[in-house]
Amino acid sequence: MTPARKSIPNPSPCAIGGMLELLTRPWTLHILWYLSANGPMRFGVLRRQVAGISARVLTERLRTLEGAGFVFRHYEQTIPPAVTYGITERMKDIQKVLVQLEGLSRKWQGEGTRLAPVAELSRGQALALRGRLLADGTR
Repeated sequence: MTPARKSIPNPSPCAIGGMLELLTRPWTLHILWYLSANGPMRFGVLRRQVAGISARVLTERLRTLEGAGFVFRHYEQTIPPAVTYGITERMKDIQKVLVQLEGLSRKWQGEGTRLAPVAELSRGQALALRGRLLADGTR
């Protein structure tokens, strides 16, 4: 019989882990980008801006972002109800990073680098990309 192993707690969990987990969920950065670039939007307008997202997923992501303090929700009791979403002061810190990423993306595109959305990649290309990222230690 082998002795039971003791669980060793992780002494220094990655401080950015929770934020990365939140921000890298599908559609989350798209939502934040459109809200930060265009200002507060009603739900239907935001859904049209983020092409391809379902109403259910958009609702789920907005609730999560609201809970994290990145997005505010303003409800007006009209017929039909008017619900507007926008970024909070906390999100303005992340907005600076998104602007930097946009600048980098434009620079790379100017150099001829094609940044294909994952949806445009074939299954084989997506699996190869995932393998390279995992091999580099990136998630």
